[in-house]
Amino acid sequence: MESHLKVSHPKLMAAVLMFGSFIGLFAETALNMALTDIMEDYSIIASTGQWLTTGYLLVLAILVPLSSYLVRWFTTRQLVTAALIISTAGALFAVAASSFSMLLIGRLVQAIGAGIFLPLMFNVVLMIFPIHKRGAVMGIVGLVITAGPALGPTLSGLIISVSSWKYIFVIMMVLNIILLIVGAPKMDNVSNITKPRIDILSLVLSTVAFGGIVYALATLAELPLSDISIWLPLAAGIIALILFTLRQFKMTEPMVNLRVFKYPMYTVGTILMIATLFIILTVAILLPLYLKSVLAYTAIAAGLLMLPSNLLNIILSPIVGSSFDKVGARVYTRIGFTLITIAAIVLIVIISSTTPVWQVVAVLCILFAGVAMTIMPAQTNALNQLPPELYADGSAAMNTLTQVAGAAGTAVAITMFTAGQNKYIEEFGAEVPVEFLAGGINYAFYSVLVTGIIGLILSFFVKNSLPKTK
Repeated sequence: MESHLKVSHPKLMAAVLMFGSFIGLFAETALNMALTDIMEDYSIIASTGQWLTTGYLLVLAILVPLSSYLVRWFTTRQLVTAALIISTAGALFAVAASSFSMLLIGRLVQAIGAGIFLPLMFNVVLMIFPIHKRGAVMGIVGLVITAGPALGPTLSGLIISVSSWKYIFVIMMVLNIILLIVGAPKMDNVSNITKPRIDILSLVLSTVAFGGIVYALATLAELPLSDISIWLPLAAGIIALILFTLRQFKMTEPMVNLRVFKYPMYTVGTILMIATLFIILTVAILLPLYLKSVLAYTAIAAGLLMLPSNLLNIILSPIVGSSFDKVGARVYTRIGFTLITIAAIVLIVIISSTTPVWQVVAVLCILFAGVAMTIMPAQTNALNQLPPELYADGSAAMNTLTQVAGAAGTAVAITMFTAGQNKYIEEFGAEVPVEFLAGGINYAFYSVLVTGIIGLILSFFVKNSLPKTK
């Protein structure tokens, strides 16, 4: 029995989906380097500005669960075309933004397009390539997932240095239009169009669950946990998540088939993916703040300083992917999370207002070498354990949780950063701004350390799983 679907242009389809997903993931962190400029242009504070990233991830977290419905209602070409048009419209709105509110709306519209694209990439790639090529292909998928948000600050730093931050959106808009013209017409359908009944209650519960939790985490940067603006959406989100989960198990055609979590390696792999995405998004918002606000580097210099670690990730990801079948997820995830944990410890030790920048760059390289070894093996090993009919549900559940993790990473980073600054000011005063800013960044890296340790412990429960065929 064939282990994959025959399509006319498998490599082109994969390339369009990967590049479209890369643009969407790049957009997650692209404004981090521009945050100080945007704060100045619109007279806002950091905790307000971070909504440009958190809001984007919030929409992804709400929308991605719908993907398992969308692939059963619309053809692959229809979904790709719609995603590219919506992303382009969002970028256009952001370019024209005369206020922070308009810019935020543009970002949220952009996120709708990315929310369609990302799970579609997983589902299609798993369906159109034979099992013996899956390791190498998923290695490139892993690279897209890590390089998109990781390269965001670097590429946007280069753009900001030669023009306005609005050109970040212009470039994304142009790339989406090119994909729409060149790639969308070549998309063959790989979906099984059954048009299942849409369960409105599941949609509402999913939206309240993921929206409430991410909103509460993001608002922690501005208000204490005891404030009603935090505990009410958090409580509503947790209750809705429990009700959503119970409902999915009772339904004959669930919105997201949570029975995927009955496969142990899928569950472990998804948690490791959550940990890795949390770390990537946390680092992607903290490092630009540190390099620009504390060490006083320009946007282009800060972007270039983050480039070596990204290049190392780009080099290592295909190597990990091509050797995955021989080495296995067990070895790679253990080595990866060991490197991440070591890097987090060293960053906490060295980060200050006077740290030589070469030390930060070197440790960042260690951290991203670890990321390259965790994300693709964890993800592929997780999906390998699922039967093909559960790929759409598996990728929807995994992508939802990783986007929530990304949003949580951004929110927790800013919250820890603010708490760290206040802690430093209480002890030493606020006479030297770079000192308490450095104190805030240092404190925020404890969240990376804790997440790295959790990932390292879980990696010892990983068992290599073989792909299932129909």
